[in-house]
Amino acid sequence: MAGAAGSAGSAYQLKKEGMDVHRLGNRKNFWTVSREAVDLRRRAAEPVPVTIEAEPQRLTFELNDTAIIVVDMQNDFCSKGGWVDYIGGDYAVLRKPIEPLNRLLPALRAHGVPVVWLNWGNRPDRLNVSPSVLHVYNGDGEGRGIGDPLPENGSRVLEKGSWGAAVVDELRREPGDIYVDKYRMSGFWDTHLDSVLRNMNIRTLLFAGVNLDQCVMATLQDAVNSGYDAILLEDCAATNSPSYCADAAIYNIKQCYGFVSRSERLLDSLSKPCGAGEA
Repeated sequence: MAGAAGSAGSAYQLKKEGMDVHRLGNRKNFWTVSREAVDLRRRAAEPVPVTIEAEPQRLTFELNDTAIIVVDMQNDFCSKGGWVDYIGGDYAVLRKPIEPLNRLLPALRAHGVPVVWLNWGNRPDRLNVSPSVLHVYNGDGEGRGIGDPLPENGSRVLEKGSWGAAVVDELRREPGDIYVDKYRMSGFWDTHLDSVLRNMNIRTLLFAGVNLDQCVMATLQDAVNSGYDAILLEDCAATNSPSYCADAAIYNIKQCYGFVSRSERLLDSLSKPCGAGEA
């Protein structure tokens, strides 16, 4: 707390001397500057520890250092008329995270936790997408894959700015939310996700979205390999793969990469006076 008081006091002193004072940076990481002086000290927020039941162990983490990554909750995967629906896949099961996310996200925002929407959003010319990625979505070259228009609505599959790349309407978003485009299963490759998170001093990542065993899992693995702490919110994630794929992903997260919990456990902890408990 001394650091927070010192930084605030410094800003007050500059104002008292009649100087124009400004903040450079974001709400979690900024300098205080004027024409005559710069204060490099970061704001030390009051700690907000949160304890939740999780697997393989009960878990305590710092809410000020946390963000939630919501992966691929977009029309091409989760809506009637999207790409998954067009190829005959079960898009309805991919909508299961909508209800728990609509309960959880307002509570997280109220505690200052950034909400990051991480969606496929490819270049129209597909110049940064390799054949190995294109093949996943158009295995024989005769179908409708990345960048191709869907016959019923003309939306280009997973292309930035298209209807298919947009977050489903049923998920409530706010102006302060963050949007990051990705171009393959992992959201950390060839994107600015890591830079955004590090510039907000984020250390712990909550994971939600689809598909659990594909893009959620790949992004979570790369997050842990990059030094972040990872928590999968199981009820906020889904897949239309066979059940054993989800079982394997959850097993591997608990065994090798991080922790698995549920949104109601987090909501319960956030509703307590200090949002905290004992580890």
